[in-house]
Amino acid sequence: MGFIRNQLANVVEWEEYRSDVLFWKWQQDEIKKGSKLIIRQGQDAIFTFNGKVEGVFQDEGSYDIESEIIPFLSTLKGFKFGFNSGMRAEVVFINTKEIPMKWGTRNAINLPAAGLPGGMPIRAFGTYNCYVADAQMLIEKVAGIKQQFTIEEVKERVDSMLNQLLMKWISKEGKDMFNLQANAFDIAKGICEDLDMELQKIGIGIVDFVISSVSYPEEIAKMQEKAAAQSMVGDMAKYQQMAMLDAMANGGNGGNGGSSVASDMVQLQMGMMMGQQLMGQMNQTMQGGQMAQPAQGGYASQAPAGGMNFCPNCGTKTTGGNFCSNCGQKLN
Repeated sequence: MGFIRNQLANVVEWEEYRSDVLFWKWQQDEIKKGSKLIIRQGQDAIFTFNGKVEGVFQDEGSYDIESEIIPFLSTLKGFKFGFNSGMRAEVVFINTKEIPMKWGTRNAINLPAAGLPGGMPIRAFGTYNCYVADAQMLIEKVAGIKQQFTIEEVKERVDSMLNQLLMKWISKEGKDMFNLQANAFDIAKGICEDLDMELQKIGIGIVDFVISSVSYPEEIAKMQEKAAAQSMVGDMAKYQQMAMLDAMANGGNGGNGGSSVASDMVQLQMGMMMGQQLMGQMNQTMQGGQMAQPAQGGYASQAPAGGMNFCPNCGTKTTGGNFCSNCGQKLN
């Protein structure tokens, strides 16, 4: 019974697939005669013997190990299953898909800034994609001492380098300290290249590194909001005009008590603006010295007494006196 049990064929497969695992080792001691290899979509299977890669199999499907796998193994191609023994070899399954990851600065990064002895503290967040770029390199550098390798272990390596790389690429070429988001593409591209070059040493690739947001201290954020508000002052008159037009258009279509309130507000605003314009014109007139001057000769012209131009009695033209110069008729 023990003989039969030892000779039972096994299935070599990664059955409990996890999207966050980059490689996983098949855990049996021996591969029995009649065993099968199953490769699922998004997986590669790599056979190793004594720490050396024997063969890499990438096409998904089910394979008979004795007839379809062993003939392609480099040093084991002549292997024959013994009467009471199996083949001692390791099988490492590789996750071939790109895995999206989030990143963020654990602590604020103090970037050198003029006038700030301690630097400008910022935080940054974003995403990147990780994948197995060189499976044989990964097995050589990592798989020999691990049962599996997860994305969290890659993340730890990335996080340990992020602060220095952010400082390097933000400071490079004099990036605007207060408008980093505008330069986020160039900064992210440089960081991605450096991260990829470093992690390729263990067979891991980094692509699509993105800086989603950069945050400043609360005091700096308030200063930016104030500066933005001040920049709008030059367009305030145009803004008020557009607001009035909108209110007038909407006020007639409300169909309820709100329309009369909107109309009243518009009239009030227009009255205030007209008053301001009138005051402005008066100030310009005063400053320009356009005041009414006395009549020539130093005397102001006066209307005839009682507003009469001719004597009602004799018709003689009046000269501004109280009595007619011709007949003596009282004029007022």
